[in-house]
Amino acid sequence: MKLPAIGARVRVRIEVPRFSFVKRRPDGRVHFVAPFPTLFNYGSVPDTSSEDGDPLDALVLGARVARGTELEGTVLGVVDFVDHGLSDPKLVVGNAWGPGTRALVEIFFRVYAPAKRWLDPGPGPTRFDGWLR
Repeated sequence: MKLPAIGARVRVRIEVPRFSFVKRRPDGRVHFVAPFPTLFNYGSVPDTSSEDGDPLDALVLGARVARGTELEGTVLGVVDFVDHGLSDPKLVVGNAWGPGTRALVEIFFRVYAPAKRWLDPGPGPTRFDGWLR
């Protein structure tokens, strides 16, 4: 899978609005309910595919938007994430980095990875490996 470059424009369909506790799959089914809310809008890039067969994930900075909203934004970074032993990179999409936002994204994934292992057990490791870009 070829990842978009920093600065590329991508379209994202929101599956999990900012501050939601419910993690949904791209088809809308509930995947799990988290013990803490997501700090960002979370969705996927339509018509793409990651190693796990799901569309490429994208975390979208900015104000909360409704589930199902499609928006376009700029790729600001790419998180290196492994989910059940498979490469599962996450795009960080927005207009610009705000003060401390990159650090907040990193903290979020450092907490999210062990929580996801507990909420969604499966084969292989689930972990945050830092930044690809």
